[in-house]
Amino acid sequence: SSASTCTAGSGAAAEAVAPDPAVQVEADESVAADEPVAADEPAADDAPRADEAAEATEAGGPGAVDEGAGAPAAEEPAPRGPAAPGYDEAEREAVHRLMRDRRDIRNGFRPDPIPHEVLLRVLEAAHTAPSVGHSQPWDFVIIRSEETRTRVHELAQRQREVYAQSLPRARAKQFRELKIEAILDTPVNIVVTADPTRGGRHTLGRHTQPQMAPYSSALAVENLWLAARAEGLGVGWVSFFDERELVCSLDLPDHLEVVAYLCVGYVDEFPEEPELARAGWSKRRPLSWVVHEESYGRRALPGAEPHDLLAETLAEIRPLDARALGEAWERQKRMTKPAGALGALEILAAQLCGLSRTCPPPVPEPAAVAIFAGDHGVHARGVSPWPREVTAQMVQNFLAGGAVCNAFATQVGAEVCVVDVGVAADLPPGDGLLPRKVRPGTDDFTVGPAMTREEAVRALEVGIETARDLVSAGNRALLTGEMGIANTTVAAALTAVWTGADPAEVTGRGTGVDDAGHAHKVDVVRRALEFHRPDPTDPLGVVAAVGGLEHAALAGFILGGASLRVPVILDGVSAGAAALIARAIAPEAVSVCVAGHRSAEPGHMAALAALGLRPLVDLDLRLGEGTGALLALPVVQSAARALREVATFDAAGITDKN
Repeated sequence: SSASTCTAGSGAAAEAVAPDPAVQVEADESVAADEPVAADEPAADDAPRADEAAEATEAGGPGAVDEGAGAPAAEEPAPRGPAAPGYDEAEREAVHRLMRDRRDIRNGFRPDPIPHEVLLRVLEAAHTAPSVGHSQPWDFVIIRSEETRTRVHELAQRQREVYAQSLPRARAKQFRELKIEAILDTPVNIVVTADPTRGGRHTLGRHTQPQMAPYSSALAVENLWLAARAEGLGVGWVSFFDERELVCSLDLPDHLEVVAYLCVGYVDEFPEEPELARAGWSKRRPLSWVVHEESYGRRALPGAEPHDLLAETLAEIRPLDARALGEAWERQKRMTKPAGALGALEILAAQLCGLSRTCPPPVPEPAAVAIFAGDHGVHARGVSPWPREVTAQMVQNFLAGGAVCNAFATQVGAEVCVVDVGVAADLPPGDGLLPRKVRPGTDDFTVGPAMTREEAVRALEVGIETARDLVSAGNRALLTGEMGIANTTVAAALTAVWTGADPAEVTGRGTGVDDAGHAHKVDVVRRALEFHRPDPTDPLGVVAAVGGLEHAALAGFILGGASLRVPVILDGVSAGAAALIARAIAPEAVSVCVAGHRSAEPGHMAALAALGLRPLVDLDLRLGEGTGALLALPVVQSAARALREVATFDAAGITDKN
């Protein structure tokens, strides 16, 4: 990727340089049992295999021995003994069960005192944790005093409120229903700290990574947690603190870092699944999403072949559930209203049931709008009056909360995240920005392909991964947004390919070109299509030829939502073009799409007609940014609420017309 910060040839250079012993870090003397170390084996260059040596001898090569000269034969290396044994099956299962059953507990603590010998065993386990350079940077401050715990509880409550105020409205409502600490409910609180100065200036392993002190203390936290679970003790990690405020309140030395504040005590029960998962706050990500072999993005579980992210996603896309659809229509007939009185909302409600495989469906909240941002080489053809730099400037505006999409998101309680999939400028890090740059803008598609096929796939994967991240974080609705000067020109080209329409019929004025500018824009699209003659049956080829990075990412976002069975509310013309890409790749993906609104751009209605989608809002919008999708969100949520909350004739005791 051109966005890579690694210099070419750095791997070869690294191989030629002797390793810095300060970087060759060992965590104590511990080595994972499933990662045997072969340090005692001779290097391959120094010790040829026996069969290679035999071949060399037969050929009279350098290793050959002149029997007449009486030279001694080379000694065979002594065979190595068996590897160190692991635990037996019962013990191994007990260890793995302990890790599976560990829970972050906030509810159900009991006031029972913890015996000293039990607490001592737990602390001994924590103290045996591995640490970088055997530095053991941790300390454990045990707090039992009600006065101290009350003071700390007040600190946590203040930060809880600050966090709640930072959340979108739907998330804030969900958060306020959660219990996030048990400081006053537990007999013992334990503060785990990290001392970055412990071991002196030359602590092994911290030369290039000074953050190893808190990382090592975090390993002690894990040991403590597992030991506590084995003793029947619940542990709850509280992180709602200003760290310096907590250090001052507990009168800790200023140089210490607080790694964890733990509430420890006996509990009524250990829940089967994490409390935040039960509350719908988040979901556990599958292991297959997070294991990479040799290089990041090459996903493969041990013993399995690497799997393609796009292919894996497509394999998960299924039609709407017929049983849930039927139940939705039957319930619509029994609701206390005339049949069909809610018009398109009834169709939408049934669609939500088919997606969720249940009737009534869950209300699609919380929701998140992902704004994919990218620049376009075709901008050089004068298709927009706005300079290219505006893309990066608007990204900063989104992050600062100053755009229309931010105002609408606040109104409807949605989260805004911005994904840099191809902005030409280097963007500084910021809250809400996901740096996923495939390349810094596309090439001019009037003289060559906009991108390579590989880049098109990578942009699709960015969209898939974004959908996965947002759904795993607990969002139940995904909204599309985009930002990129000249992206309506790209949308027009894509729409023309899959609708068969003439460029003049699907090319609009975008950000406001005059008549001459519009005619020129149509001509640019026409010339690009004549130059490439893209094949609509080859969607990746079309995207590579005349697509945009944000359009490809939006298509991946739709495919990701479809694989996770989460409704995707489409915004305007760029989202419509992206949905055409998604449909060309996986026709069933359209079943998750909801047309949020009808854009004033002519290509949008052509795309929606081809997709068979009916827009929910028609206000002549042509802004993008996800604004139309955000306005439609309450309508989509209302459709679900109607099925969930409106009584049926029999339940309400009302006589229907029959």
